Amino acid sequence: MEQKKLNALMLRAVDYGENDKILTLLSAEEGRITAGIKGVRKAGAKLRFASQPFCFAEYVLAERGERYTVVQASECESFYELRTDINKFYAACAVCETALALTYEGDGGENVFPECIRALTAMCRGDESDALIEFLFDSLSRSGYGIRLDGCIKCGRKLSFGGRLNFDMDGGGFTCPDCGGGVPASGMTYDALCRIKGLPHGGAENAHEGKKRALRLLKEYLVHKTEARVNSLSEYIRLI
Repeated sequence: MEQKKLNALMLRAVDYGENDKILTLLSAEEGRITAGIKGVRKAGAKLRFASQPFCFAEYVLAERGERYTVVQASECESFYELRTDINKFYAACAVCETALALTYEGDGGENVFPECIRALTAMCRGDESDALIEFLFDSLSRSGYGIRLDGCIKCGRKLSFGGRLNFDMDGGGFTCPDCGGGVPASGMTYDALCRIKGLPHGGAENAHEGKKRALRLLKEYLVHKTEARVNSLSEYIRLI
């Protein structure tokens, strides 16, 4: 039986049988991979931690045929703080949910892995909404769904941080009022995204509302591109 070691983040755990689970892992080396883990639903199970939300560990997988089983794990980071605050918890769940939407078994995902670790670390240390917006923006870009912030994607005109704009879901960018098209957006949303990405911005007075609108837009764009269900992201937006 062959074995491999992967540095991976636990994205999803599903109960299997009486005491086992099926884990979906996102690894630095091979992207997304599914593996069973035995006995972790028992009290005091040695590897119980490896099936907990947001566990980042070195997983040792035994391979038999096309199936993998976790036989050993060494925790790198538990991100425990994310399980003690409901807002941070749902924001972190949204990170895992997005990673699942943007990756496929056997089709990479390594590019999204560092964004996940960076986002979860930032959420532990500070404002989870800023970290979530940046994660969504950057992970979408790494997956081929980048969003342009350099002006109207149709005419190239500089965009206003106030008033109404539009967002082209197919083109992945904002449009000015004259060009139109897409779904209604706002200068406040555009301002929030520019601020998070360190670009010139208008310094909107209601930064909280701008971030909430930015999250709504990023959620709609993610769903448009992947058709994924993003329940945790929707709940986080509701909470804030």
